[in-house]
Amino acid sequence: MNTPLHGIRVVELATVLAGPATGQFLAEAGASVTKIEPPGGDITRSWLAPGEHPKQHRSAYFCAANWGKKSRVMDLAQSRNQSELRALLPTTDILLMSFKPGDARKFGLDPGQLRSEYPRLIIGSLTGYGEDDPRTGYDAIIQAESGFIHLNGMRNGEGHKMPVALIDLLAAHQLKEGILLALLEREKSGAGQWIRVSLIDAALSTLANQATNYLVAGYEPQAMGSGHPNIVPYGQTYTCSDGVQVVLAVGSDKQFALLMQQLRIDAPAEWHHTAGRIQNRSAIELVLSQAVGEQPSEALLDGCQGRQIPAGRVNTLPQALELARERGVLHRSDGLSAPRTAVFLKANPHILPPPPLPETD
Repeated sequence: MNTPLHGIRVVELATVLAGPATGQFLAEAGASVTKIEPPGGDITRSWLAPGEHPKQHRSAYFCAANWGKKSRVMDLAQSRNQSELRALLPTTDILLMSFKPGDARKFGLDPGQLRSEYPRLIIGSLTGYGEDDPRTGYDAIIQAESGFIHLNGMRNGEGHKMPVALIDLLAAHQLKEGILLALLEREKSGAGQWIRVSLIDAALSTLANQATNYLVAGYEPQAMGSGHPNIVPYGQTYTCSDGVQVVLAVGSDKQFALLMQQLRIDAPAEWHHTAGRIQNRSAIELVLSQAVGEQPSEALLDGCQGRQIPAGRVNTLPQALELARERGVLHRSDGLSAPRTAVFLKANPHILPPPPLPETD
């Protein structure tokens, strides 16, 4: 009852990840979310992980973004289902949509018309490339087109997609922010908003320092493994004497000097300044690789922690999820578990597990 969005009603017309992740965030914040699924359900119900039962409708993938919701099946190509959906809108605060451009109008859900009929309604629309481009947005393609795959790989090697649908999640964050601002504005004006987010814009806006390295400094970033174009050593992995991989993230001259003390390295003077480290990247990585390789991981990490040198173990996913469990950022219910979305909120003990697939009328 004391959740921030208690009393807010959401209708979710979205599948896969970006839209459902937005809906899950709103549910975690206390909103009542009704997920409208096509016959057969959200396609991710069929995206089974290895070993999942073929008749498992709450697939592991589906469980990533559908906590806290109730579900109804509607074929929006049918006029009776369009009328059924329309009957929900007078009491709906937020309508989430992730249709291809033109489909919303085909289903009788033109945002312009809806805004005139329901002036307090907040509409959140997700597309791949905007309202005027008919292409369907696929995360992997947009990772390629926005430069992420080019930058994400080893030097002079093949580019790689991120291991999660990162662009979908970035777009979901953009849409959440827009919806929260629209709710705030509605408190002042009484009027809803139409929030439009495209996957390609969300991706391009997140290039951050990689973009400004080119736009401001004229430097064209290239793939460099897990290294950082502006600071060294930052992000590289090194293998300790016990086979454990660790990452160093040295962002200042002071931290570098402390790292040299920890590893008992007599570094040349030019290495003690950021610009010099950038110029001597290869030599530094070679020396660090040898020095770290002579130390057991526990001793190295303890020593770095004592000197406040940023360093950490490369965890496997099970190790990372054990950390998530300890920190309380997992949903656990009905034999299912998944990372929470709104981690800044206290866990909602009453949140529903992902909904089973409803029976079709």
